[in-house]
Amino acid sequence: MALDFLAGCVGGAAGVLVGHPFDTVKVRLQVQNVERPLYRGTFHCFQSIVKQESVFGLYKGIGSPMMGLTFINALVFGVQGNTIRALGKDTPLNQFLAGSAAGAIQCVICCPMELAKTRLQLQGTGEYKLKAKMYKNSLDCLVKIYRREGLRGINTGMLSTLIRETPSFGFYFLTYDCLTRALGCELEDSFVVPKLLLAGGMSGIVSWLSTYPVDVIKSRLQADGVRGAKQYSGILDCVRKSYRAEGWRVFTRGLTSTLLRAFPVNAATFATVTVFLMYMRAEEGDLGECERGPALQQPSGL
Repeated sequence: MALDFLAGCVGGAAGVLVGHPFDTVKVRLQVQNVERPLYRGTFHCFQSIVKQESVFGLYKGIGSPMMGLTFINALVFGVQGNTIRALGKDTPLNQFLAGSAAGAIQCVICCPMELAKTRLQLQGTGEYKLKAKMYKNSLDCLVKIYRREGLRGINTGMLSTLIRETPSFGFYFLTYDCLTRALGCELEDSFVVPKLLLAGGMSGIVSWLSTYPVDVIKSRLQADGVRGAKQYSGILDCVRKSYRAEGWRVFTRGLTSTLLRAFPVNAATFATVTVFLMYMRAEEGDLGECERGPALQQPSGL
């Protein structure tokens, strides 16, 4: 358990550093005003942020996912490992169930973390410029939200996060399990690292594709109220109003940025975690085939 925890922290940190710029672009595209769009697409958004805010603008809000990283990894590894053992057999179905359980539990930390990240990524940009100095950092953001809205405010978007994370983590672990089995990842294989990178990257893509429309709704709910009065009363209201105003394409907004991010982030995360565990456990003779269970998706952020 200690090795899983340490490996998850290292792998998760690598994933956050690689993927946070893509996540910033995704959030900006998801919540921009369709009548007065600031960005024409993913690459224009990247260019605009770097030009107007420097490279550091791409890393706005990174403190929030880094703060929650250790706790999320502990929950994911603990729940996933214990669920697999409770189910009694390491099968693809059990990998999906164990991953889903881990995804559901970690929402307790993931939701407030992503709320702070989203608010920090948006402040000082476009129609949010008046709120530029509202939050100093992730902790300050959560404290101020709590003072204004209490625990309910801190957990804005919790239900949509739960709906997203539960099946998403299931598909994540299932895809990684199936691909590593198919690729025959073994410690002695000279191509084991490229295989793990491929399996991890594809797992991230499948995971995001499985629940992406829910992520759009989650981002909109968490950004709601920043500009003034709230627009949405809940998930269904957000779905209806978003669809009426922008059509079905609204539920794919930011998808390109997300998929561009998903592959390198999850490739780095899975490869780091798995290689770490493989080499640490190889000395004890415990690992002949690559470790499939212990790895973590970016809190959305994923």
